[in-house]
Amino acid sequence: MKSINWHNVRLVLILLVMVFLYSFSSNRNKKRPINEVTVSFAAGQDNLFITHEMVNNLLKQNFGSLSNIAKVKVDLNSVEAILDNHEMIEKAEVFSSIDGSLSAHIIQKTPTVRFLSNNTSYYLDSKGDKMPLSENFSARVPLVVGSFFDVNKEGYVELFNKIEKDDFLKKDITGVKILPSGSVILTNRNYNYKIVFGNPVQIDKKLRNYKAFYQHAIKDTLLKEYKEVNLMFTEQVVCKK
Repeated sequence: MKSINWHNVRLVLILLVMVFLYSFSSNRNKKRPINEVTVSFAAGQDNLFITHEMVNNLLKQNFGSLSNIAKVKVDLNSVEAILDNHEMIEKAEVFSSIDGSLSAHIIQKTPTVRFLSNNTSYYLDSKGDKMPLSENFSARVPLVVGSFFDVNKEGYVELFNKIEKDDFLKKDITGVKILPSGSVILTNRNYNYKIVFGNPVQIDKKLRNYKAFYQHAIKDTLLKEYKEVNLMFTEQVVCKK
C-alpha cells in the first residue's frame, strides 16, 4: 500500500484555504457599500472647464446617490461611459477601492482655438471636435474667423495643435483667419505684421521658418517695420515693409 505524502496533502489544504479566504473576502468586498465618491483631475486641470461639483451632480443625475449602494451593484463601465460622453471630458477612469470609496479620475479636453462664427462661439479641441464655452474658465487660445470643410479639416487641426503645443507660438499667435480660398493668415501678439501662412501644408517647416525669422529679426529691432511676413515660400521668408 502506497504511503500518503503528507507534504502534498498540506499543500493542497493550504491552497484550498487560500481559495476559500479569497472567495470569502472578495464576496464580502463586493457587498461593502460605497461610503464616499471622490473626484480628481489630471495634473494642472483642477477646476478648469468642469468642477468637482459638476462631476458629482452628473453622477447623481444619472445614478442617484451612489452612497450606501453595494459595490457589486455599481457598473463602473456605465459610470465611465456617462463621464466620457460629457462635452468637456476627454477620458474618465472610474474605480472602487477596498475601503468602499468610488474614485473618478478626469482628463479634460484641451482647447486649441476659439472659433467665432455666425454670432456663435466655441472651442475646438485637440481632436478637432467642438467644445462649448465654459462659465468656469476662459482659455487663452487664438481666435479663429472663417471656416473650413470636414474634407480638409485635418491640416487645420494639425496647425492649431502645433501652435498650442509650442511654448513660443502659443504666446505669440493670437488670431487665425481662414480665407475662402483655404489660405491662412495669422496675427501675433506684439507686432502689427500679418503672417501669410498659406494652406495648411508643410506645417512644421513653415513654423520653423517663422521662429527662425523672429529670433533673427528681433535682434535687429526690425519687427516693428514689417507689415507682412510671408511663409508660403518654404525655402525662405519674404517680408514686406
